[in-house]
Amino acid sequence: MTLYSIFEKPAVKGPAESPLAVPERFSWFAALLPPLFALRHGLWLVLVVWVALLAILIVLAPIIGEDTAFWAYVLAALFIGLEAPAMRRDALESRGWEWRGDLIAAGEDLAQRDYLSTH
Repeated sequence: MTLYSIFEKPAVKGPAESPLAVPERFSWFAALLPPLFALRHGLWLVLVVWVALLAILIVLAPIIGEDTAFWAYVLAALFIGLEAPAMRRDALESRGWEWRGDLIAAGEDLAQRDYLSTH
C-alpha cells in the first residue's frame, strides 16, 4: 500500500479534469532517467539544473577524479528519485492544481477511484 496525494484542477468552463494521484515513494524512473522524468512531468527547472550538474561534473572529473564524479552523479540521481514526489506536487500546485488530501491505496488508479467515490 502506498500513500497518494490527490490533486484536482478547479473546474472552469468546460469538463473537469480527472484528479491526479502522486505516489509518496521513491521513483526509480526519476533516479535512473532524470531528464526523461523531468520532461514527462514538465519540470523544466529540474531539467536545466540536471544538465548544468552533468556539465559541471564532466568539467570537474579530471580535477576531482572520475570515481568521485561518478559517485556524485549517483548521489544526485538518488536525490532526484527521493524528491520526485515533492517536485511533482510543487509543479502541480504552481500550475493551479489544488491538493485535496491523501489516500492510501494499492495503485494510482485505485486512489483516483476512491477519491472520486467519496466526492
